[in-house]
Amino acid sequence: MTPARKKRLLLIALMLAGVAVGVGFALKALNQNIMFFFSPSDIVAGKAPANKDFRVGGVVVEGTVKRPGDGLTVQFDLTDNAQTVTVKYTGILPDLFREGQGIIANGQLDGNGDFVANEVLAKHDENYMPPEVMEAMKKSGKAMPSMNPSN
Repeated sequence: MTPARKKRLLLIALMLAGVAVGVGFALKALNQNIMFFFSPSDIVAGKAPANKDFRVGGVVVEGTVKRPGDGLTVQFDLTDNAQTVTVKYTGILPDLFREGQGIIANGQLDGNGDFVANEVLAKHDENYMPPEVMEAMKKSGKAMPSMNPSN
C-alpha cells in the first residue's frame, strides 16, 4: 500500500469515527430531552416513569377544580374516562382552561401518585381534543363523541 493510500484510508477512518461520535452525542441528547405521553390509565397502571418528566392528557373532570389557599396553586382531576389522576399546578392557567376541556400537562409524579405539572396546555377550539388524548380515550372504549381530533 502506498503512503498516499494509507493517508486516505486514515482520513476516511477518522471521518467515520467523527460521524459516529456526532451521532452518539445527538442520540444521547435526544434521549435526555424526549418527553413521552401517558394517559391517566397508564399512570394508574404504573407504566409512567418515576422522577422523569412526561406528558399526561385527558379531560378535566367536572367539579374537581380546587384552589387551595390564596396563591396560584390549582388542583384538578384529569380522566381518560377509564381512570383518573389528580394534577397539581402552580402558575397561571391558560385562559381556555375549564372543566370538561381536553388538556395536556407536562410534569412528573410526586410520592403520593399525584401529577405535579410544570405546564398546562389547552387548545383554542372548544371542539378540539389533542390527538394523544383522543387515542387514549378510544383505547378506554369511552371516547367522547362530541370531540373532534382535528384543528
